[in-house]
Amino acid sequence: MKWKTHIAAAIVGTALITAYSGYTLLETFVLPSNVVSMKSVSAESTSGTSSSTSSSSSSSTSKKSTTSSTTTSSGSSSSSDAVVTDKSYEDDNIKITIKEKTVDDTQVYIADIYVKDSSYLNSGLADNSFGENLKEKTSEITSNVGAILAINGDFYGFRDTGYVMRNGYLYRSTSAGSDQDDLVVYENGTMEIINEGDVTASELKEKGATDIYSFGPGLVSNGKILVSENTEVSQSMSSNPRTAIGMVESGHYAMIVSDGRTSESQGLSLYELAGVMKDSGCTVAYNLDGGGSSTMVFNGTVVNKPTTNGNNISERSVSDIIYIGK
Repeated sequence: MKWKTHIAAAIVGTALITAYSGYTLLETFVLPSNVVSMKSVSAESTSGTSSSTSSSSSSSTSKKSTTSSTTTSSGSSSSSDAVVTDKSYEDDNIKITIKEKTVDDTQVYIADIYVKDSSYLNSGLADNSFGENLKEKTSEITSNVGAILAINGDFYGFRDTGYVMRNGYLYRSTSAGSDQDDLVVYENGTMEIINEGDVTASELKEKGATDIYSFGPGLVSNGKILVSENTEVSQSMSSNPRTAIGMVESGHYAMIVSDGRTSESQGLSLYELAGVMKDSGCTVAYNLDGGGSSTMVFNGTVVNKPTTNGNNISERSVSDIIYIGK
């Protein structure tokens, strides 16, 4: 009978290990955790850097006070006297023009953007909250915040280090080390490429940072390309769908997405992407999460053809977006 007891114990032990392993995988990749509702800079003045405590309420916030607006049928926030076409938008505060071109057998979508001030350049989070495993499609987050134009962000939830600041609130200040380039957006609308090994998130906040994105690498700084033909993100192939954002000058920006991994569009290398950003007039440019995440949404419509494997055209769910609107 002892052998039966041993077998039963082994079965129970195996079941417990399997259950624990399954839960660990769910906790790591699926179950939301350490959730904090999206906050504004005014909220941080009273609460400080976020902790892992969950907040029950959530509200969409921007850096500065908003002006009156209406919502279009596509869900994007706009001025009542805006002039809108399939490829352009213009009101008293925002002007957007989207152009398509082919670069090295790759379809590229370039949004040229003018805004009255930096309050129209904002960040949005999946479920309007910061936390692990919180994900929505770029188009869903875009609709939730009422954006006119949006691209996917840095997918902060894929990592547990790297600075995360959104709309003036510092959610994560843990450095990813000296190999990590970040994009910093300041309250005056300027952008800067920094290295996390050189400066702390708190120091950037004191300098007037409103948003910090931690993916990279930096593509252009002071009008000069930073990457070489051999530079590549560690987890990606040489030619990929790409997403990037850049600054021509304060108030004048470019958002760029390229298709890839299909017979119609092979994708760009980082060096090719940097060249597109520089050719668009950017003095500062930064690489965001690419691959299946790369998505551009304009007036409620997905502009590009997002794909993870090249077989299906569909959006990947992501942690965050960068958008134009109030």
